[in-house]
Amino acid sequence: MIMQVRRVITPTVRFDQGVVRRTASPAVREMEPDDVTRATEVDPVLVVKRADGRAEVTIDGVMKVLEASESAETQQTITAMVTERAAALGCPVKMITRSDDGDTAVVVFPSGAVWPGSVDEAASPETTTVIPPTPLKTIIRAQPRRPARSRGSEAAAPIAVMADERPLAVTSTVSSTATGPADEPSVPARAATSPAVPAQPEVTVRVPGRSAPATGADFTTPAGTEVSIGDDVSPTPPLYTAPIVHEDATPAARPSFVRHHHTETIAAEGWRGALNGLGMRLAPSEDELSSRADMQTVSQHWMGPRTIAVVNAKGGSGKTPTTAMLAATFARYGGAGVLAWENNQTRGTLGWRTEQADHQATSMDLLPRVEQMLSSEARVADLAQYVHHQRTDRYDVLCSQPLVLASEQRVTSRDVDAVHDLASRFYRMIFIDSGNDESDPAWLRMIDHANQIVVPTTTRDDHAEAGALLLEALAARDERSALLAANAVVVVSRADPKASAADVQRVVDGFSALAREVVVVPFDATLVDGQLQYDAQQPATRRAWLSASAAVARGL
Repeated sequence: MIMQVRRVITPTVRFDQGVVRRTASPAVREMEPDDVTRATEVDPVLVVKRADGRAEVTIDGVMKVLEASESAETQQTITAMVTERAAALGCPVKMITRSDDGDTAVVVFPSGAVWPGSVDEAASPETTTVIPPTPLKTIIRAQPRRPARSRGSEAAAPIAVMADERPLAVTSTVSSTATGPADEPSVPARAATSPAVPAQPEVTVRVPGRSAPATGADFTTPAGTEVSIGDDVSPTPPLYTAPIVHEDATPAARPSFVRHHHTETIAAEGWRGALNGLGMRLAPSEDELSSRADMQTVSQHWMGPRTIAVVNAKGGSGKTPTTAMLAATFARYGGAGVLAWENNQTRGTLGWRTEQADHQATSMDLLPRVEQMLSSEARVADLAQYVHHQRTDRYDVLCSQPLVLASEQRVTSRDVDAVHDLASRFYRMIFIDSGNDESDPAWLRMIDHANQIVVPTTTRDDHAEAGALLLEALAARDERSALLAANAVVVVSRADPKASAADVQRVVDGFSALAREVVVVPFDATLVDGQLQYDAQQPATRRAWLSASAAVARGL
């Protein structure tokens, strides 16, 4: 069983004003048998309504989180999203809504009609178009020092988190009679007979990860400071940059000859998949849809390299297995360009527990050649003499030298900079297996380069406490480290087969208030000892690593 706790943290996005335009849809007609067939031929839209008012909308394997608001406004936004999906496919789409009261299902037409019944109280449904205002700002608030940790405690203040590149849910349906915040005027209703307003493109805000900060940069931001996207707030490097989006230059008068065909998705796993192998065409189960959604999340590519530091000050907490399995999962589903790097002053075990190439080179052999490898003549294939390629799991390993004393292979912060510069040039994903000394300059420099941190732990008290103390120390270190701590993913490995479900839940509950997501990996003998290979693990273990990788990807 995979247990996962997720705490979604997004920047506060606010419209200063807005204009709502409604266009009447064709009259609702009776549902015909052919409509049911067509609606079930495409993937349904899954809407999960949480008790706190949030709604998770999964369309074509991509999940968007709508923050808590008025129930009618949230439902109107969801209906608009599903209507857009139906219009893009040119056929009705089934929408399944899951809440504490049970499951309900309706069919949404491209016109905006909903069967059975309409979401709105009007006699005929309406399609709501929101003309976004300007300017659009993101409010970034500084992270205060966290109070003493206690079970069930909540975050003290909003935190701007390094989010993934998926568009945030800023395109929303707004009622013409809704009122904004107290300091903003309400939006007057537009009469139905008013002149047509030119259509404007949908506005999305993409939040890519950051590049590594410059040495000595001041990351202090006063609490409550508002930073517009794209503003120059030097010397503090912007946490978020919005890429340029060009408007479609295709003339509206001529329809395009390019058509987008939707491929029907059928079940491939379980008894549904077995029956489909006999000629049937059954839809995937919810578990299979969830797995496919995680695969889509992990397989995406981001603009620029991403660095993930795997950290815990206690040895045996699972840093090396977590590093190897995350790298293997991202490489399998996202393709090549993934490196597992052992940044350890002492005898690390990543090189021992992964596949060895036909050489014995380590990071100490690469350091004298970094400058040459950064030249314009260097090729990615030239790195093969220093890294160990995992032929089955499709990622590379840059290991430390475990055969000599730590005093003979000291790595400085400049060495970390050099290796990271080289790795960032040739790899898109860099997973760093760290040592246990949090005061080591190499460890601290790794944190400076990290886009995200992953904290592995077991159900042992000392492992869990060390991970919690590390997150609290980072939260108090500086603002940038506090963001890393708030965006952290905790992986709880059930390394002890005798650990009870209550033991696991106790650790999960303790970290849920400290990190963004907590994922549990079940006991698997291959994680305890021997060579680490993705295919050698049980199906439930592989599924857990996919969930953990998706949690990491959501924070990039």
